[in-house]
Amino acid sequence: MNYLFRSLALAFALWFAVAPSASAAEDFRLVYFPHEDVRSDFHNDWGNARSGGRRHKGTDIFAAKHSKVVAVADGFVTAMGKSGRAGYYVRITHQDGWESWYMHLNNDNPGSDDGSGGLEAAFPPGLEEGMYIPAGTVVGFVGDSGNAEATSPHTHFELHTATRRVNPYPYLADAHGRWFRVMELKSKLR
Repeated sequence: MNYLFRSLALAFALWFAVAPSASAAEDFRLVYFPHEDVRSDFHNDWGNARSGGRRHKGTDIFAAKHSKVVAVADGFVTAMGKSGRAGYYVRITHQDGWESWYMHLNNDNPGSDDGSGGLEAAFPPGLEEGMYIPAGTVVGFVGDSGNAEATSPHTHFELHTATRRVNPYPYLADAHGRWFRVMELKSKLR
């Protein structure tokens, strides 16, 4: 058990010690990747065409339905609920006016695609608007709610500043890359 504790402590220390990549913006840093399973598939789909002449203003992160979605940094839950296009969603406000948005959260009962799971299927128990949550806190579960019913389960992830939406892909790639570098360093230190 002591070895497990030391390994976890080392992994966390390495996580924070690894410098961000040059491609990541210095003004905000994702402490965690938005999915607990960092093997999730994502690509830079910012600006891609969508129905109705819209442009995609986020990054879709594909993963297994019902897998955990986590807060990318410390912050306050400033909105959560359900809307037509976004489906179930959570918005978290971080330092300096940054916000992370998580959309298309799960709406299905386990083992189904019934769309009738409700709030209990989308959000973890106890999550409420106004509460402070540390980075890594589970804020929802991967799904296909809203206008994503015809797609594979994923989280539509957005970053906003006080004045604009920001392409989240470089931030995601940085957090994703740091995690893999930490795992590589950890394996070398064993």
